[in-house]
Amino acid sequence: MVQFLVKRLIGLIFVLIGVTFITFMMGYWSPITPVQILMGNHFDPQLYNQLMHQYGLDLPWYQQYYNFLVNLIHLNFGQSYQHRGESVWSIIAQGVPITLELGFWGLILQFVIGVPLGILSALKANTWIDTANMGTLLFLYAIPVFVLAVFVRVVIVWLDLNAGANWPPTGWGTPWAYDWTDLQYKIAPILVFAIGGAAYIARMARTSFLEVFRQDYIRTARAKGLIERIVIYRHAFRNALIPLVTIFGLSIGFLVTGSFFIENIFNIPGIANTTIVSVTGQDFPVIQGTTVILAVFVVLGNLISDILYTIIDPRIKY
Repeated sequence: MVQFLVKRLIGLIFVLIGVTFITFMMGYWSPITPVQILMGNHFDPQLYNQLMHQYGLDLPWYQQYYNFLVNLIHLNFGQSYQHRGESVWSIIAQGVPITLELGFWGLILQFVIGVPLGILSALKANTWIDTANMGTLLFLYAIPVFVLAVFVRVVIVWLDLNAGANWPPTGWGTPWAYDWTDLQYKIAPILVFAIGGAAYIARMARTSFLEVFRQDYIRTARAKGLIERIVIYRHAFRNALIPLVTIFGLSIGFLVTGSFFIENIFNIPGIANTTIVSVTGQDFPVIQGTTVILAVFVVLGNLISDILYTIIDPRIKY
């Protein structure tokens, strides 16, 4: 098992290096240099050359990339061009707890809601329960997350104006704090984040469990007179989890991108919102920093999936 995980980890490290290289070269080949953005309309050739040398942008690309990797190892993403005198890491670090909290609870709800609904549909396959369940989930999955987020926010504003609900339509509150005031900020974005994913997971769980229920060992277990609950959770559940583990790993990897629209619409100051602001302002160091963090999430998600594979199915170890 250790050898398997080491090989996977080495491969993922190369993936991370490839992502950093592509991200760096996109900024390097940009037709507009960060110094031009800093100077704006007040262009001075002498000051331009001085700032290019100060930021190390007059060096060859391979030396710039080497310096970028060295700084990256020390968690130094450089200085922001849009926020003068402020490090990229300090800007990103402000949104990390918020995005992690939004993604964590959204991911938990996706599986807590989706897996039981998928099992229920598999047990009641081709009945009205299955049809109603899957039809509703398909409808929710088909709604784009930005449409659902806007709709929820409009409903909150309408309730505040007409029913005196006094429910905050935007913001986040204190990260990882759960008094009633903070929960009012967090419930709506977390539910919007979870709904689409829960519908997809439920449909995948239904397909996976239906396939497992058709296996001979499940028929044998039922023929022996075992209680249906034991057949499901002792014999079928573990084998049906493998496709869901893949989804779990991918979901961890795309926690940040999954919250882009939600953070923007609900005005949540997380990493996704920081990325959008940096793209609008062409703040390349912040863009590079958020891209690297996204790549790290994807790598960790794949690594966690590999570890869970070996736990669920011991044959993968060999």
